[in-house]
This record gives sequence, structure tokens and C-alpha cells, in this order.
Amino acid sequence: MKHSPQYRSKREEERAELKKTTGYKVWSVMFTLMYPFIAIFTFLFSVIVMFFSGVSRVLAYVFGSNHASPRN
Repeated sequence: MKHSPQYRSKREEERAELKKTTGYKVWSVMFTLMYPFIAIFTFLFSVIVMFFSGVSRVLAYVFGSNHASPRN
């Protein structure tokens, strides 16, 4: 089977056909619109996790230091 000269492989030709579908276009628009919200959510979630990780480390240090000292 001979491919169009603009495509190097059958796979590229298939990808070009898929990009013409309604589903692909809807996905592209939705991803473009939602990306800022996804990025902000990811950033905020990371900050919250870092905060609670810091709280956990401080509590582990404070309460763990009592057990680390030798008792007579």
C-alpha cells in the first residue's frame, strides 16, 4: 500500500485521521480550558501536603526526642 507523500508512515496517517474526529476536537478544547484549573489544583495540593509533612516532622522531632535520650 502506497502512503501519501506527506506522511512517513501508516501510523502518522492514522493519527492525522483521528485528529479530524469530533471526539479529538472536544478533548483538545476541554483539556485546553481545564489545564489552568488542573495546574492550580496540583500546586495547592502539593503545598498542603508539604505543610502537613512539615507538621509531621516537627511533631516526630518533639515527641521522638523524649524516647531518644537514655534513662538511668
